[in-house]
This record gives sequence, structure tokens and C-alpha cells, in this order.
Amino acid sequence: MQAVLLAAGQGTRMRPLTDSLPKPMLPVADRPLLAHTADAAVDAGADELIVVVGYEAEEVRSYFGERYRGVPVTFAVQDSQDGTADAVRAAREHLDGPFAVLNGDNLYDPESIDSLFAAGPALATFQVEDPSNYGVISVEGNCVSDIVEKPTDPPTNLANTGAYVFPAETREWLDVPESERGEYEITDVVARVIDEYDVTPVELDRWLDVGRPWELLEANEWKLDDLNSRIEGDVSADADLRGTVLVEEGATVEPGVVIEGPALVRSGASVGPNAYVRGATLLGEDTHVGQSVELKNTVVMADSNVPHLSYVGDSVLGRNVNFGAGTNVANLRHDGGDVRLTVKGDRVSTGRRKFGVVVGDGVKTGINTSLNAGVTLSTGASTTPGEVLTRDR
Repeated sequence: MQAVLLAAGQGTRMRPLTDSLPKPMLPVADRPLLAHTADAAVDAGADELIVVVGYEAEEVRSYFGERYRGVPVTFAVQDSQDGTADAVRAAREHLDGPFAVLNGDNLYDPESIDSLFAAGPALATFQVEDPSNYGVISVEGNCVSDIVEKPTDPPTNLANTGAYVFPAETREWLDVPESERGEYEITDVVARVIDEYDVTPVELDRWLDVGRPWELLEANEWKLDDLNSRIEGDVSADADLRGTVLVEEGATVEPGVVIEGPALVRSGASVGPNAYVRGATLLGEDTHVGQSVELKNTVVMADSNVPHLSYVGDSVLGRNVNFGAGTNVANLRHDGGDVRLTVKGDRVSTGRRKFGVVVGDGVKTGINTSLNAGVTLSTGASTTPGEVLTRDR
């Protein structure tokens, strides 16, 4: 069966991390976010991957190439941002027979996707506390009876997870009218399929919509915990590695370092001496964590440096970032409330009591900079020595 992976979104809620990197290529453990979705599809038996991308997608094309894990890869271009039905329409000329659709910025547990593929026509659901921000599914007996997009009064708590198996005829049903939200919704296509077929609901055991920076942290917490310990790099005999720690070939861990997993130190990265890395922490390719630095539950993307005497907790650092000596991140409010972050111009709750900062590519901080919990530094931003930053820059 063909699997269509939707990867053309602009990732506006994830900015500044997506200013120059497509959201599906953000790192989650040892591979990009989209690769986890592709793996779930391949493991479930997909015999072709059709990846729907936007025009700026060279990273996606380069990573997947013509074949991925032995499965042919075809790229389709969505030339607008007019909704999920429009995205699937971009793949239509490549479709031949029943096909699956998966959101490329979602994480699905592989076993449930295997069940979804076997049950087609089928739709994957997940129980959430507040389904009003999702398509909401109603079920009668063993069949999906209705789907409503982002209702104000949800009839159930079953969220639509953006994972489907469609019959072949759906290829001709993708030309739906524009919705009230000004988009071409895949839910309108699903409604047609529900009218024509018995659609099986498959409830996922685990699912995560990775749309905002703190959800990228959660994604890494999930996938880093799935890794097995492996030491391939150069680790000093005086380093202390505890729990699940993976050090890739070409990485270096210096004397006095303590790493409490789950943690992944990618190729070319160096840690220490005397650094302390704990929690679900990802150190990307060619990163450097230096003398007496403490990192906790943090994603540090490729080519970034936290070289001297700093604390960074529950944060996401983009590529080519450099923290000056003594840069410290606050990750806890004094009142104990959830940390809030700016998303598309609005301050919203992360739902996390502990959350630090989001740092775009190319940011540089001066020595002894202090960053308040919930601060975002835009791509290329900088601070002066000793600066205390309580607002976004």
C-alpha cells in the first residue's frame, strides 16, 4: 500500500526554529521528525512513500532520496497552503489503489499504525482531554459515524490524529469545496468516505502532534527513552554514564563528565570536561558542551555551543547557537504556574511547570546573560554581557 506523508506545512507555530529548517526535519532523537512517521509506515507494510513537500524542501529530499529503507520514495509538491485535502491532492497523480495518509509532523506508536493499515478503510483516533482544537470523531458500534472539524461543543473526546487508510475511489473525491475556515479540509473527504464505506476506528496507544516548541521537547522525551545504550565514541574512563546513554561514533566525552540518561550524544559532539548532562537531552551533530556546564532535558541542535559555566534546562536551542560563558536559563516560575511562551504573537501556556527558552539559529549571548523562563530569542539575535532578558527578542 502507498503511504502519503504530509510534510509541506510552514511550521509557523514552531518559529523561530523553522525559519530556515522545515518542521518535519526538526531533530527527534537520532533522526528527523518526519523519519519517525516514515518508519511507522514502512514497518506497517507501505511499499511506496509519497512525500508531499513545499517548494523549500531540499533538506527533505536530500534526507530521503529515491529510496528509504528499501522503499521507493516519490515527492509531490503542494504549491499552496490551502489545507490537508489540498496536500493530498498534490499526490493524486501518483496514487494507484488504496492508500494511507499520515501527518509528517505527528508521532504515532508503530504498533497502532500497523493495526490501522490492516483495518482499512480506517481512521486513527486518540482520546484527549480537550478535543476542541482537533477534528472530533463519533463512533457507532465498530464504525466511524461522523467527523466534525474543531467543534465548539465536541460530541466525544476522540481526536482525529491525521492518520487514515482510504479506499482507491477516494482519489476522485479530493476536490472538496473550500471550508468556512478558508481551507480544503481532509475531514470533508473523510465524511464522504464514511457515507460510502464502513470505516474502522483504530484508537492509538500513543500519539503526539508536534506543533510547538515544548512539544518538540516532549517528542524527544518519548523517542530518547526508546533508545538502547551504545558507546561508539571516545568516552573517558573518568566519565560517569548512568542509565540509557548513546554516544555515537566520532563523539567525545571528557573526564569528569556525568551523563544521566536518556541522552544521545551525536557524531562530532564533545562534552566536558566536568559537564553534567541529565534528563532527556539531545546533543546534535558537532555540538560542544564545555567546562562545568549543566544541561537538563534540553535539545541542542547541530553546530551549537554551550562552552563554559552555564545552566540550560528544559530548552530548545537551534543550530549554530553560541552561549557566552556564564549564560544561565531560568526554567521555573516563582509562583509555580505553567510557563507561558509566545506562539504566533500570543502568549500561551506550555502546560509545563518547567520550561526554559527557545533559541533560534545563529543566536549569540554575551557572557553572564540571564534568560527568563518562557523567553524566545529570534534567529540571529544577540545579547550584551551581563544582560537580563525577561522578554522575547
